[in-house]
Amino acid sequence: MNFAFDDTTAELRARLLAFMDECVYPAERAYGEQAATSGWSPPPILEDLKAQARERGLWNLFLPGEEGAGLTNLQYAPLAEIMGRSPGIAAAATNCAAPDTGNMELLAQFGSEWQRKQYLEPLLNGEIRSAFAMTEPDVASSDATNISTSIVRDGGEYVLNGRKWFITGAMNPDCKILIVMGKTDPDAPAHRRQSMILVPRDTPGLTIKRGMTVFGYDDASHGGHAEIVFEDVRVPADHLIGEQGGGFAIAQARLGPGRIHHCMRLIGAAERAVELMCRRALSRSAFGKTIAQQGVVQDWIAESRVRIEQLRLLVLKTAWLMDTVGNRGAHTEIQAIKIATPAAVEWILDKAIQVHGAGGLSQDFPLAAAWAGVRSLRFADGPDEVHKRSLAYRELKKYMD
Repeated sequence: MNFAFDDTTAELRARLLAFMDECVYPAERAYGEQAATSGWSPPPILEDLKAQARERGLWNLFLPGEEGAGLTNLQYAPLAEIMGRSPGIAAAATNCAAPDTGNMELLAQFGSEWQRKQYLEPLLNGEIRSAFAMTEPDVASSDATNISTSIVRDGGEYVLNGRKWFITGAMNPDCKILIVMGKTDPDAPAHRRQSMILVPRDTPGLTIKRGMTVFGYDDASHGGHAEIVFEDVRVPADHLIGEQGGGFAIAQARLGPGRIHHCMRLIGAAERAVELMCRRALSRSAFGKTIAQQGVVQDWIAESRVRIEQLRLLVLKTAWLMDTVGNRGAHTEIQAIKIATPAAVEWILDKAIQVHGAGGLSQDFPLAAAWAGVRSLRFADGPDEVHKRSLAYRELKKYMD
């Protein structure tokens, strides 16, 4: 395994670092102020940043193949880490923000020709946004076979009924399409009961009930998290993605890259937290010496550095495996990073908040919002416990007769 940057990665890193210094960091305060008054619409400054990113060739970096930048996972990892230093802005500005990234990968891999033309192309161009509707309030969605939203064939249409929540991005007025997972055949084998279907956001019977908060944050600047009700929602049969009964397999294919992208960005968030922690510790004094001279703070800083280096190596190994043996071959490592990274970065952010005192809880620093986002990722794309259960079984299986 060679994790040195190749020429392409080094050149893109330099461009992206310059974009962060010259455009993203200076825009953070204005972005926050605009987000506070723009409702569910993205802050206007985001369009300026998107134009700058496209002009600098920093667009769709996440997507391999002809549709995107053609980068490998290993090449994208250090770029996503840089975006993670200001994830709410940088990822959206470069068209590398979830849930659109996963939806674009899904459409590129499984979408029909007309589906890619109608929805993938405008997503790639940053003209529309999308949402992925999987989680439900009435069942334990950590077991995807529990999904109860019904998708019933009726002649040349499918009819949807059910309720979803925490559907990221669906509050955004630019969200034009939802990818919905539901049950098409309750009598089929457990992993063949589900299908995925495209549902335009303005389809009759689709009702956005409310925006969900996450630790008090509405995440409006990211498109929010919606509760949605489907009541006799009808869409043409050709809106089905892939084959009927293929929804569970498609979900697994979508979630693998999404999990590693989250972990890549979280390392950047951790790096910025350590930077802020060190600057704050050196600039404040208590009990006759700087906070940086307090032994407990030095322990936090040292431990943070160790954890970041461990996580980065594990994420890079996972990216390398995904490139060389495929997502299935990297399954153990994908689960390992999904377990380890959010928990470790949550710890680092907690210590950075502690060093900042009351300021760390406020909107004057990015730490509180980052902590809320990181804590939520211990649920997103599968809760910790599900990944641990699966990972433990894979280990035990080695020793079973």
